[in-house]
Amino acid sequence: MAGIMLAMFLSSLDQTIVGTAIPRIVVDLGGFTQYTWVVTAYMIAATVTVLIAGKLSDIYGRKWFLVVGIVIFLAGSAMCGASQDMAQLIGFRAFQGIGAGAIMGLAFITIGDLFPPSERGKYAGFMSAVFGLSSVIGPTLGGFITDNLSWRWVFYINIPFGILIILLFIFFFPHVRPQVTKRRIDYAGMLALILTVVPLLLALSWAGVEYDWLSPQILGMFVFSAFMFLAFVIIESYAAEPILPLWIFRNRIVGVSSIVTFFLGFGMFASIVFIPLYFQGVLGSSATASGSFLTPMMLGMVAGGVISGQMLSRAGGHYRWQGLFGIGVMAAGMYLLSCMTTGTTHATAVFFIIITGFGLGVTMPVYTIAVQNAVPYRIMGVATASNQFFRSIGGVLGLAVAGSILNNRFASEFLGGLPQGVESVMPPGSLDSIVDNPQALVSPEALEELTKAFQSLGDQGMALLDQLMTTLREALNSGITEVFFVGFCVVGAAFVVNFFIKEIPLRKHL
Repeated sequence: MAGIMLAMFLSSLDQTIVGTAIPRIVVDLGGFTQYTWVVTAYMIAATVTVLIAGKLSDIYGRKWFLVVGIVIFLAGSAMCGASQDMAQLIGFRAFQGIGAGAIMGLAFITIGDLFPPSERGKYAGFMSAVFGLSSVIGPTLGGFITDNLSWRWVFYINIPFGILIILLFIFFFPHVRPQVTKRRIDYAGMLALILTVVPLLLALSWAGVEYDWLSPQILGMFVFSAFMFLAFVIIESYAAEPILPLWIFRNRIVGVSSIVTFFLGFGMFASIVFIPLYFQGVLGSSATASGSFLTPMMLGMVAGGVISGQMLSRAGGHYRWQGLFGIGVMAAGMYLLSCMTTGTTHATAVFFIIITGFGLGVTMPVYTIAVQNAVPYRIMGVATASNQFFRSIGGVLGLAVAGSILNNRFASEFLGGLPQGVESVMPPGSLDSIVDNPQALVSPEALEELTKAFQSLGDQGMALLDQLMTTLREALNSGITEVFFVGFCVVGAAFVVNFFIKEIPLRKHL
């Protein structure tokens, strides 16, 4: 269990520790236009790998897939640290993501090998706490390493810890071999899955950023993904050992859990990504401080995950009611976030994000345990992995939709609320550039440049600048709070869907 938690910590830490170093990486390697790819390549590779690793572990066992996953992750870390340009870094991050996907997917699955469902809750709660803890430590550690050593050590630091974890697995982790007489690998299903998920995630990541939502590139990827999804369904319907047995979704617990985790992934990513922007752009916090305001949310997640896991194991596994409680608290937190204004105090906003994080933490172990308890042991791996897969897809979709909502609402509110006289004194095209990228709210350099442009107009110019900045903050607040409200509606849908989950007693045997 110590080995699993350490492996989980290593892979989840990498998701947050790298984010702090990306600006420095871009300065050293160039390629500002490829900024988001450092994260996107890793995320896509990890999402695709989760399902494949889950299914293969049902056939061959978990131990050596975990070891291989850690080895791939460490090799990818070493290559990322040695990258000489952005193209290399992006390719190596995708390779690293394959290892991370195997680790993250199999970590929760292996709890099912070690403990019966009646005991899994408390250990799943600890795993959720590890994820939250890594999110707290990662940004600070990443900043410290980047400032005092080099961004390359953000990747190299994984290697010594990873080697220790590999030794723990080799010598102490039991090799539980599934009772499979005929081992068949669904290569066609794997290929169709990859060709479904990769274009879909690329389209969702690029839409509204690299290309318009209705551009030929985005529509083409959506159409191709839909076609491959149809092919995937046909292949899986006839495969002897499908990579994702479609019949498991006829199980009401699995089907409902998949929908709920999809919605929760949407709400989770919408809140995590836009909270720092609110503190920095609306409340005027520094970049460093705005990132640290996520810490209370993550600590709330840790507390919620541990308490929820313990309750699942000790109170008889009432996962329907725990799910309703967790989703309800999360929805309440997101509704409160959607009510924030430019005058909201820091303390009030922190209180709201703690509520959101606690509710999210309560839900984290619930659906993993429910799914593992509902399916035969021989397909526990792929069933658990499918739960994580839908959370990831929901998260990517949530980011794409939230980004589009934010951009559209911000532009309409800003242009509609612009003070009279501002447009006439600003250089041609400058208003469009502010709408596309309101740097004056988050960058001291951009604000100083804007201030110089208005200072030449005397007292009237400075008064217009104050009005412009107020309009900017109010427009950004409107966009972010609308994102939170949409997240609240989606989490509310999860609350309704959760009523349909069937609750059965947790088994006391594997």
